[in-house]
Amino acid sequence: QVQLVESGGGLVQAGGSLRLSCTASGRTFSNYVMGWFRQAPGKEREFVARIRWIDGTTYYGDSVKDRFTISRDNAKNMLYLQMNSLKPEDTAVYYCAARPAIVPARYDYWGQGTQVTVSS
Repeated sequence: QVQLVESGGGLVQAGGSLRLSCTASGRTFSNYVMGWFRQAPGKEREFVARIRWIDGTTYYGDSVKDRFTISRDNAKNMLYLQMNSLKPEDTAVYYCAARPAIVPARYDYWGQGTQVTVSS
């Protein structure tokens, strides 16, 4: 059973940094794409970033490009999201997700989320 558990959220001032972690377990992820999404109150879920596990290819949403960095540690089965230059509009619950690389867009597995709050 695939399990994704996020950690690292918290309260930070605007301009600050946070690093989110996602512990992935239950299978090998070499043929998977891992992603980060976020959802703010009253808003739809938003794509943040994704990474192809096998070769580290990354892709970012426009709102976080050049500020956030997604990475993974193959040996530890860990996914990370380094968030720099945080803005109040980055406030949201952040979710880790996983999907087979051959199934575009549809993420089958989700974590429970971790809250990130950026104060102005």
